[in-house]
Amino acid sequence: MPPFGPVKRKEFLKYLGKLGFNGPYSGGKHQFMVKEDLTIRVPNPHQSDIGKELLSRLLRQIGISRDEWEQL
Repeated sequence: MPPFGPVKRKEFLKYLGKLGFNGPYSGGKHQFMVKEDLTIRVPNPHQSDIGKELLSRLLRQIGISRDEWEQL
Protein backbone atom coordinates (compact mmCIF):
# COMPACT_ATOMS: atom_id res chain seq x y z
CA MET A 1 0.00 0.00 0.00
CA PRO A 2 2.01 3.02 -1.23
CA PRO A 3 1.47 6.27 0.64
CA PHE A 4 0.64 9.29 -1.46
CA GLY A 5 3.95 11.10 -1.50
CA PRO A 6 7.45 10.85 -2.93
CA VAL A 7 8.06 7.45 -4.52
CA LYS A 8 11.12 5.89 -6.11
CA ARG A 9 10.95 5.42 -9.87
CA LYS A 10 11.42 1.65 -9.57
CA GLU A 11 8.48 1.38 -7.17
CA PHE A 12 6.34 3.61 -9.40
CA LEU A 13 6.96 1.25 -12.33
CA LYS A 14 6.06 -1.74 -10.15
CA TYR A 15 2.76 -0.14 -9.12
CA LEU A 16 1.91 0.74 -12.71
CA GLY A 17 2.50 -2.93 -13.55
CA LYS A 18 -0.03 -3.88 -10.86
CA LEU A 19 -2.49 -1.51 -12.54
CA GLY A 20 -2.10 -3.43 -15.81
CA PHE A 21 0.46 -1.27 -17.61
CA ASN A 22 3.09 -2.94 -19.81
CA GLY A 23 6.63 -1.67 -20.25
CA PRO A 24 8.58 0.45 -19.81
CA TYR A 25 9.44 0.88 -23.47
CA SER A 26 12.08 3.20 -24.91
CA GLY A 27 10.95 6.16 -26.92
CA GLY A 28 12.30 9.63 -27.57
CA LYS A 29 13.61 11.31 -24.44
CA HIS A 30 11.48 9.33 -21.98
CA GLN A 31 10.41 5.76 -21.50
CA PHE A 32 6.69 5.05 -21.53
CA MET A 33 4.21 2.43 -20.35
CA VAL A 34 1.03 1.33 -22.11
CA LYS A 35 -2.34 -0.06 -21.01
CA GLU A 36 -4.88 -0.51 -23.81
CA ASP A 37 -5.32 3.04 -25.19
CA LEU A 38 -3.53 4.80 -22.30
CA THR A 39 0.13 5.79 -22.58
CA ILE A 40 2.10 7.40 -19.78
CA ARG A 41 5.59 8.85 -20.04
CA VAL A 42 7.80 7.75 -17.18
CA PRO A 43 10.26 10.22 -15.59
CA ASN A 44 13.94 9.63 -16.33
CA PRO A 45 15.86 7.32 -13.96
CA HIS A 46 18.70 9.78 -13.27
CA GLN A 47 16.40 12.18 -11.47
CA SER A 48 15.59 11.93 -7.76
CA ASP A 49 12.38 10.39 -6.41
CA ILE A 50 9.07 11.21 -8.07
CA GLY A 51 7.67 14.01 -5.92
CA LYS A 52 4.13 14.41 -4.66
CA GLU A 53 3.15 17.01 -7.29
CA LEU A 54 4.52 15.02 -10.23
CA LEU A 55 2.92 11.84 -8.88
CA SER A 56 -0.42 13.66 -8.70
CA ARG A 57 -0.11 14.82 -12.34
CA LEU A 58 0.90 11.36 -13.57
CA LEU A 59 -2.00 9.65 -11.77
CA ARG A 60 -4.45 12.24 -13.13
CA GLN A 61 -3.25 11.48 -16.68
CA ILE A 62 -4.14 7.80 -16.31
CA GLY A 63 -7.34 8.35 -14.32
CA ILE A 64 -6.21 6.90 -10.98
CA SER A 65 -7.47 8.58 -7.83
CA ARG A 66 -5.40 9.11 -4.72
CA ASP A 67 -7.51 6.52 -2.87
CA GLU A 68 -7.01 3.93 -5.61
CA TRP A 69 -3.26 4.57 -5.51
CA GLU A 70 -3.10 4.09 -1.75
CA GLN A 71 -5.05 0.81 -1.99
CA LEU A 72 -2.47 -0.88 -4.26
